[in-house]
Amino acid sequence: LLQQMWNQEKEHLKKFNELMVAYRVRPTVLLPLWNVAGFVLGAGSALLGKKGAMACTVAVEESISSHYNTQIRTLMEEDPEKYKELLQVIKKFRDDELEHHDIGLKHDAEEAPVYSVLKKAIQLGCKGAIFLSERI
Repeated sequence: LLQQMWNQEKEHLKKFNELMVAYRVRPTVLLPLWNVAGFVLGAGSALLGKKGAMACTVAVEESISSHYNTQIRTLMEEDPEKYKELLQVIKKFRDDELEHHDIGLKHDAEEAPVYSVLKKAIQLGCKGAIFLSERI
């Protein structure tokens, strides 16, 4: 199960790297920082055990799904025909993230220590990272 989620995340990263080249998009200069932050977040939540790791999964995937939905709305408003392929990719990846979110809930994420505080803190960090990445 975790391996399947990991494989999907690697697929997402590979595809987005290809899309950045195809659409001539510069990645954020903060990417190295986000790589470290992601590792620290994953390792830190794992220290709370399986439930903590699942709580982290729920929080992150909910934030990412929301971000994908914002991107979908923007592309639909701009030119849905022009971005048809990109929209399909983003919708598929959003659905993958929602599946990961649901898996986290099924595996007792809400039973993690201080779940609501942990979830809010992680989501605040995700929103901040997205905000900064869109600007830097």
